[in-house]
Amino acid sequence: MNEFEQLYQTVLERKEHPEEGSYTSYLYEKGLEKILKKVGEENTEVIIAALSQKNEDLINELGDLFYHLFVLMVEKGVTLSEVQEELARRSQKKHNLKAERKPITNY
Repeated sequence: MNEFEQLYQTVLERKEHPEEGSYTSYLYEKGLEKILKKVGEENTEVIIAALSQKNEDLINELGDLFYHLFVLMVEKGVTLSEVQEELARRSQKKHNLKAERKPITNY
């Protein structure tokens, strides 16, 4: 089991078997809005760390973001294997450049 699978299993277990004093259990208790707020906060912290801090800080913030994304996934019933399958599907695409959008000139 790799680190992502282990983290996913841990947050899934906290959802299924809440533990008093567990931060993960606290997030599930507070609900989707709290989880989304934390995902947003961590995303912002990743951006700030990428722009102005050391890689060590960026790595720490990425870890926080991954954790909160996994909490969100479990809350919404999205499995890690579903995301892995989507990434595998995308990796099979060729010529995946998005076409440049033409400006709208007719109103």
